[in-house]
Amino acid sequence: MLRMLSNQLGERQSLTTTQVRDAVGQLTDEGVPAHIKAVFLTRLAEKGETIEEIAAFASEILKVSVRPELPSSLRDQDILDVCGTGGDRLNTFNISTTVALAVSAAGVPVAKHGNRAITSASGSADVLEALGIRIDLPPAEAVRWLGEHRFAFFFAPQYHPGFRHIAPARKLCAEKGQRTLFNFLGPLLNPARPTAQLLGVSRPHLCEPLARVLQSLGARRAMVVCGEAQDAWLDELSTLGKNTIAEFYQAKGFAISLLSPSDLPLQPARLDDLIGGDKFANAAIIRKLLEGADRGPRRDAVLLNAGAALFIAGKAKSLGEGWDQIAQVIDSGRAIQHLRALIAASAL
Repeated sequence: MLRMLSNQLGERQSLTTTQVRDAVGQLTDEGVPAHIKAVFLTRLAEKGETIEEIAAFASEILKVSVRPELPSSLRDQDILDVCGTGGDRLNTFNISTTVALAVSAAGVPVAKHGNRAITSASGSADVLEALGIRIDLPPAEAVRWLGEHRFAFFFAPQYHPGFRHIAPARKLCAEKGQRTLFNFLGPLLNPARPTAQLLGVSRPHLCEPLARVLQSLGARRAMVVCGEAQDAWLDELSTLGKNTIAEFYQAKGFAISLLSPSDLPLQPARLDDLIGGDKFANAAIIRKLLEGADRGPRRDAVLLNAGAALFIAGKAKSLGEGWDQIAQVIDSGRAIQHLRALIAASAL
């Protein structure tokens, strides 16, 4: 089956929804050899994934994932995820994880979906673990944390067990320098099904298609962003250059725009100011930011992205208003108190 689909992709013919369903079944089947899966993923990437194909893959993978049962008291609220696809290879500190914690301290339920590092020195799971926050919550406990603490980490391997059968094929592709669908599929697969999402991508041309995919998957509000970082691209909103933004509200209001740093109250910064280290170094950076001790360019990057996250979650009327709210959350001590509460809960 997968060989036949690979031949079809080699002829630049897109997959139907039914064929995507069959492909997911084959990719997660332990009995299908890794090299056959690798050829399929390579052919799909060479053809170029369509919006419909990405949406279909995300939908089919979510169907076979472990789904936590959220009570109506949570489902009636907007649940936010803040994450990046990775792949920018700039090794900045964990901006989206810092933002997730800050926004959660501001009162927004945050279902953080992530994994250990793949293309950076420290993934979200790594740095949360270094901070002392549990990353191995089983589904029922993760839901309880989301309700009680407004934050829970949904560790990807626990919710997508079939991915272990795809990993060898991804490794074969990576050894050849070949990117695959899974390089940007991860942020679309949050098992908690957040209603609002701030998603960073590593190239501007990915903003619109991935926003369209999130819209088709039923997200209420989302913003997909990519920022200039000198001669590179950052999978976050950047304080260093112009930002490409694709956003929508429910099934309407889709817009693409540019945000310039000159529109923001930023202090001078360089890419080096945002570079992080291993998980322990990045954990120390996060603690300083949340306690208000670091007031330099890293703080600006957090305020910018957290301001956008609050706007997306409907807690601020504009990015600027969100910026001011997060600054107050940090300066009042609420952010570091929230971090300490999560660490204390993890120790129980």
